[in-house]
Amino acid sequence: MTTNQNTEKTPNNTFDAIVIGSGISGSWAAKELCEKGLKTLVLERGRDVKHIGDYPTAFSNPWDFPHRLHETQQMRAENPVVSRCYAFDESTEHFFVKDTEQPYIQEKPFDWIRGYQVGGKSLIWARQTQRWSKYEFENPARDKYAIQWPIGYEDIADWYTYIEKFVGISGNKDGLETLPDGDFLPPWEMNVVEREIQQDILKKYPDRQFIIGRCAHLTEPKEIHKAQGRGQCQARNLCYRGCPYGAYFSANASTLPRAEQTGNLTLKADSVVHSILYDDKEKKAVGVKVIDRLTKEVRHYYAKIIFVNAATENTNLILLNSTSKRFPNGLGNDNGLLGKYIAFHNYRGSLTATRPGNQDSYYFGRRPTAIMLPNFRNVQEQDTDFLGGYMTFYTATRKGWNREVEGEQIGAVFKEKISQPGEWSVYMMMQGETIPKQENHIRLSTDKVDDWGMPQLIASVDYDENDEKILHDFFVEGEAMLTAAGCENIQRGDSRQAPGLDIHVMGGVRMGKNPKTSLLNQWNQLHHCPNVFVTDGACMTSTGVQNPSLTYMALTARAANYAVEELKAGRI
Repeated sequence: MTTNQNTEKTPNNTFDAIVIGSGISGSWAAKELCEKGLKTLVLERGRDVKHIGDYPTAFSNPWDFPHRLHETQQMRAENPVVSRCYAFDESTEHFFVKDTEQPYIQEKPFDWIRGYQVGGKSLIWARQTQRWSKYEFENPARDKYAIQWPIGYEDIADWYTYIEKFVGISGNKDGLETLPDGDFLPPWEMNVVEREIQQDILKKYPDRQFIIGRCAHLTEPKEIHKAQGRGQCQARNLCYRGCPYGAYFSANASTLPRAEQTGNLTLKADSVVHSILYDDKEKKAVGVKVIDRLTKEVRHYYAKIIFVNAATENTNLILLNSTSKRFPNGLGNDNGLLGKYIAFHNYRGSLTATRPGNQDSYYFGRRPTAIMLPNFRNVQEQDTDFLGGYMTFYTATRKGWNREVEGEQIGAVFKEKISQPGEWSVYMMMQGETIPKQENHIRLSTDKVDDWGMPQLIASVDYDENDEKILHDFFVEGEAMLTAAGCENIQRGDSRQAPGLDIHVMGGVRMGKNPKTSLLNQWNQLHHCPNVFVTDGACMTSTGVQNPSLTYMALTARAANYAVEELKAGRI
């Protein structure tokens, strides 16, 4: 590697704050810190991506692609992991890390999906945004499958509102205790069959209220969104290519431009963070060591506070690689728990069915969200033989031109038949909570390194009997609900996908009240290095059943506000 040129502090390499990662949580840290007057450096290991200008396939038609959006055998052979991701195809592959670009070690099968570019995975996320309820924070300790969260819903509720107003979340006020209402834009609508299924299920199961999904799409932009240069969602279903309208929330369209407008942001792409620098004399972190992705030149940058938002796996990797005399096993890792208690969401189960009737009905556009049911298992108390719970989602669609048609296989008659929609089909899926376990962990290889000289990550994460019980319960209850809704030909599906493909990997640097059993306090500070904050998925004490991204953003804004207050008071 090129000789280090800036090991001494200078005005060009010294900032008030450093943020590692430019995705959903990192960009929120940047926005908040910059708006509060801190000169902030954001380090992104991937290439730069500018809003609109760097979305090359945003307006491309299927026939503009060599293979009409299909994956080739070569593409799958070269990328056996990333090609399994729902958003990966010819139109989006430039936003994903290819399998050969940064190898890692699967001690147990683990699909690590990565987006190394400015904006990170905020360009390719599924945009489902729900608040956690009080049960997500309270039940893990109540039922003794995780340590106690150091915060509750009341500590974060106002921050949820703060995030929702800026991001723009479509949804309906449903009045459900298990899924708190927020500050919403107008909701998307159910189609006629989805409404009928909703009502049929509610008749038999009064405690199971399916609602329209809540998602980060501007159905009706307000002034706060127009000021960001964002426009209304067009329901195109081309979101993973990058939205030129800025209609869904991404770091590139929203938070990073707002941070830049303050004049306090410095953004450096192609900057692979090797480790955080700890000063034994000052007894705090003083900066970061960075390797240029392209030239391999080593640089140091310095700051008073550091936010680590590299996404769960890389956040754990960086902290584990940040060794010093004080922290020989990784920054803040006095208890040896760094990288442990990794958990994720279980997406294995699905159900398909048909539903007769409504042959005269159709729908408009490509709605970006499904119909969802908050968790109804183990809510008020543990009432099953498994721990945790699961959300349920469904959609109803009419089969299109690619269905099988009896009779003629070519010609005018065949064309006429496929020009008419087919029968209604229903798809139902689960999002299951998994239990944080010490044996589910991430660690560093002692003999294999990547192209930048950093240890390769070893993933040792797996399902357990509890996951199988949740899966079975979803099948039984899902079939019962679809039957009650008049569905037919119900079929079970178990993807048996590896952990990681859910992309909701959490933990390893978990929050908690006790430094002996956790790494972070209630403000997302490392217990033993309080000028370092972690607010991405790595900080999560448990997974909950709701989608996590809104919680990441709320925790980040809350922690940034606290960090600035502590910095100004001279306490960090």
